[in-house]
Amino acid sequence: MKYIVTGGAGFIGSHIVEKLAQLNHEVVIFDNLYSGKMENISPFLGMDNVTMVHGTITDLQLLQQTFEGAAGIFHEAAIASVPQSIMNPLETNEVNIIGTLNVLVAARDCRVRKIVFASSSSVYGNTPILPKHEDMLPNPLSPYAVSKLTGEYYLRVFAEVYGLQTVALRYFNVFGPRQDLKSQYAAVIPNFIKTILKNESPVIYGDGKQTRDFTYVKDVVQANIRAMESNAQGVFNVAYAKSISLKELAAIIMESTGIIVSLFYESPRIGDITDSLADITRAQGALGYVPEYTVKTGLEETIEWYRNQ
Repeated sequence: MKYIVTGGAGFIGSHIVEKLAQLNHEVVIFDNLYSGKMENISPFLGMDNVTMVHGTITDLQLLQQTFEGAAGIFHEAAIASVPQSIMNPLETNEVNIIGTLNVLVAARDCRVRKIVFASSSSVYGNTPILPKHEDMLPNPLSPYAVSKLTGEYYLRVFAEVYGLQTVALRYFNVFGPRQDLKSQYAAVIPNFIKTILKNESPVIYGDGKQTRDFTYVKDVVQANIRAMESNAQGVFNVAYAKSISLKELAAIIMESTGIIVSLFYESPRIGDITDSLADITRAQGALGYVPEYTVKTGLEETIEWYRNQ
């Protein structure tokens, strides 16, 4: 099959590219390297079945040219940061909403069979009910969360109006190798690992008791490919389905690295949620998705990768 991975040079996208290439599919990486990196995909670009198109999802005409003959689109391209979306909501709207609409229009025009879209657990907001399940009323708290929810609604409409098969996967706190350490908006796990490896104190925004459902990137890849290969449509949580506090997370990283440091606390950040835990029953039933990694086994692979950088 010919598959397109928008944002294929990014953290999650490059892992999807790697797996598709291993399965001998024809893979086209579509990326403008805004946050993606050539080093994430350079090992695959030498393969006969992997090519790259340098472009932005705000360019509808280029998307239409690229999608010709594709069986499916893995749509990972986005500005994927809550703080960045709060700093610049217009940019997030342009890329995440207009860009996603462009991807859908191009897929419709090129008669692509299916789109699998990277959505986010942030659409649930701070509702106290745990675990989060897909039938809950969304309550986005940031422009980023609004953009992902809007993307989901567009997918549903394109499925109903144009017959395009669509799946939205609500990712819960994805981590793993290739996650950006250098960004000022770096996620909590690369931040903690980078800081602890330097024998410095990681910053926790809040009291450290807030919980997250951390999901290893290879499990996210598994869910994406299962979603593409199945006839399932709709919205699905993708997670480990167990939560730990940020203080516990720091303790596991210190145990895995053998480096013990103190923790530094600052005020909670705007747009951050308190607790997160997913119900993955729907994905298990419709996609056959079962997480293969615990937080600890995923962290061991991740720490090893960062140490080798």
